[in-house]
Amino acid sequence: MRGIGLMCAAIAVFTVMTALIKAAAVPAGQAVFFRSFFALPVIGLWLWAIKDLRDGLKTVRPWNHVIRGTAGTMAMGLGFAGLAYLPLPEVTAIRFATPIMIVIFAALILGEKFRAVRMVAVFTGLIGVMIVMWPRLSFGGGDGALFGAVVTLASAALAALAQIFVKSMAGTERTAAIVFYFSVTAAVLSLVTIPFGWVWPTGAQLALLIGAGFAGGVGQICLTSSYRFAEASTLAPFTYTGMIWALIIGYFVFSEVPTMPMLLGAGLVILSGIAIVLREQALGLKKTAQRKLMAAGK
Repeated sequence: MRGIGLMCAAIAVFTVMTALIKAAAVPAGQAVFFRSFFALPVIGLWLWAIKDLRDGLKTVRPWNHVIRGTAGTMAMGLGFAGLAYLPLPEVTAIRFATPIMIVIFAALILGEKFRAVRMVAVFTGLIGVMIVMWPRLSFGGGDGALFGAVVTLASAALAALAQIFVKSMAGTERTAAIVFYFSVTAAVLSLVTIPFGWVWPTGAQLALLIGAGFAGGVGQICLTSSYRFAEASTLAPFTYTGMIWALIIGYFVFSEVPTMPMLLGAGLVILSGIAIVLREQALGLKKTAQRKLMAAGK
């Protein structure tokens, strides 16, 4: 229950962070810098508090952090760019495609088996994404909305790719190192976008951006800590609580009324994601039982 509580808190904080970025209305690269740079003190203090600041940041694969950080930074930047053109709930719904794309990339890159249940779930999820995006792809929402939908979907794909890199590093790199070096990489890479239109923020914008950075750090701590108390397969379905927060914040803060295609598509994406999680959990239990049987037979 503690792990589930921390996961739900992390998702709520991340949704608030996204809303702060949307409200600040600054260029995406500038938003990435503030989100990453001001998360570093929060993450650093947390690592110091749990006495993991020195050993936790040791790495044997520094270039893997750079590759993962680059993919993650691009995903973050494109996601923030989409906020300027689409309602918050719609961006959230499209970003829910990430777990589905992880399954696809895991099969293509890591060679994981693409079983029937996964295939059906992925197909269902992709239909859901298409339903959410269809009003934009049919040019019903204008060119800006179409651009927002495309960059948000690209953001989901790059986020999935970043998670594949994280999975490949799991055996040698500590979670603290992955979290910390991602923020460092994102903060540094975001500076490349300065010539492309950074603005001098007003006092209100600065407060929103710094708040987003702190929220990002707190959310990352809650997310990381949740895995200390519960299995990833148990926690994964609760990531979809972000849709609830996005709908509430979108309606009351940005006056964004959800459409029926968005709700229907989001529902299909969420159902497919949960199906994938439950299938992975069942396979994990089966493998554990097989290992116990093999150990008992020796």
